[in-house]
Amino acid sequence: MPDDATTPQPTVFVLYGATGDLARRMVLPAFYELARRGLMPEDWRLIGNGRGDVSHEEFRDRVRESLEEFGPAPDEGPWEDFSERLLFAGGGFTSDSPGSLLDVLEQARSDMRGGAEERAKLVHYLAIPPSTFRETTRALGAHDLAEAATVVFEKPYGTSPEDFRELDDLVHEVLDEEQVFRIDHFLGKEGTQDLHVLRFGNALFGAAWSRDMVEQVQIDVPETLDVADRADFYDATGAVLDMLVTHLFQVTAEVAMEPPASMSADDLQAARESVLAAIRPVTKDDVVLGQFDGYTDIEGVDDDSSTDTFVAARVWVDTDRWHGVPFLLRTGKRLGGDAQRVSLVLRRPDPTPLGDLPAQGNVLAVDLKGAGALDVGMVLKQPGAQMRLSTSSARLSLHEVDGGDPLPPYASLLHDVLLGDRSLFTSSDGLASAWSRVQPLLEDRPAVQPYAPGSWGPAAADELAGPHGWLVGEETHGDAASSSDG
Repeated sequence: MPDDATTPQPTVFVLYGATGDLARRMVLPAFYELARRGLMPEDWRLIGNGRGDVSHEEFRDRVRESLEEFGPAPDEGPWEDFSERLLFAGGGFTSDSPGSLLDVLEQARSDMRGGAEERAKLVHYLAIPPSTFRETTRALGAHDLAEAATVVFEKPYGTSPEDFRELDDLVHEVLDEEQVFRIDHFLGKEGTQDLHVLRFGNALFGAAWSRDMVEQVQIDVPETLDVADRADFYDATGAVLDMLVTHLFQVTAEVAMEPPASMSADDLQAARESVLAAIRPVTKDDVVLGQFDGYTDIEGVDDDSSTDTFVAARVWVDTDRWHGVPFLLRTGKRLGGDAQRVSLVLRRPDPTPLGDLPAQGNVLAVDLKGAGALDVGMVLKQPGAQMRLSTSSARLSLHEVDGGDPLPPYASLLHDVLLGDRSLFTSSDGLASAWSRVQPLLEDRPAVQPYAPGSWGPAAADELAGPHGWLVGEETHGDAASSSDG
């Protein structure tokens, strides 16, 4: 991977959907985080794009409001220098009309100093609904903005296997694959990235990373959040498309990959792709879908909506390393707690002179929230006169690692875009495999089951997990760091 200290070349960013919710909550704060840490290019401009008639000054005010709400706070960084580099191009952007974008682009380049405009890289970031990806991509080609540019697409990249193929064909008509960065911010999390080091840098854990030692893998991302602030998007998407075929499949690939030849982008992507291709097609027999009570009362949701706000799936990775080990994936809205956790449930020693061992005594877990953490669960002797067995765990918070200065996932991935590092981005072939694995489920879905807000979803999901049950449960209730990923 490129050295983090590498200075990116001068860059002009165009942020489509710049006044939307995703840009406000995630993307704009990521830009400011990079500026605060001195990780932006030597010279840069950010052009927000949207349909409205917003002045440059009004856009700067909106960005400031975004930072005041979601951080980093403006006074925690170089706000004056940052804000003067912000511009806005209104009037939308379509094949028929570029609005004011071409004029503002010319202005941005002319404002750059010392010949930087001649070396400036052009980065298009599509923080827009997936339904508009096609037209925006066509418009990039129609207005000669695609050549040598980098284009960042958000998820979901397609809304069905057929829709994915049509979108991907169009993207490749306009862009080369090397220009395309399909962002999945779960791959940018410190905890997700540390899975590589935990496994490949520590023989103790690396030796246990297979079906010989692992009985079950759980990837659990429950959320207490509602969907009221993006009901239109969510009702057309649901948990399967919003989370399962995107975040949860990608984390599954991170856990189950074979050791790559190197940590280069090509080798990492190939390792993830091989896992996605090896996932057994997912059918309704291995899936529980749910919808929280009151979902259809939300403004913007149809009264008879059958959209899933919860999914639990038992997934099988048919490789020699993982054959026969269930990967249990769960996520949903309005659940009883927030977590983002990968847990490897280790097999109990057999035979053992200790007799019956506590269930779930040996668990290796990686917490993906925030800076991340590692938890190792062990069977121990309960202190005292009797030989009684108990369980306990040791926790290592990654933010406590000496010299650590973790980046939020969007900032981390945006920095990789600037450096041209595609290691933590999904590929066309990998997404094609993911969509093909979930196609049977999309064609024949199980009925959506109701669940009470604040619960852990439909009871059938507990049966799906088997005798171990879900390791994330009531102990996470009341977690103050409410998840906003999804």
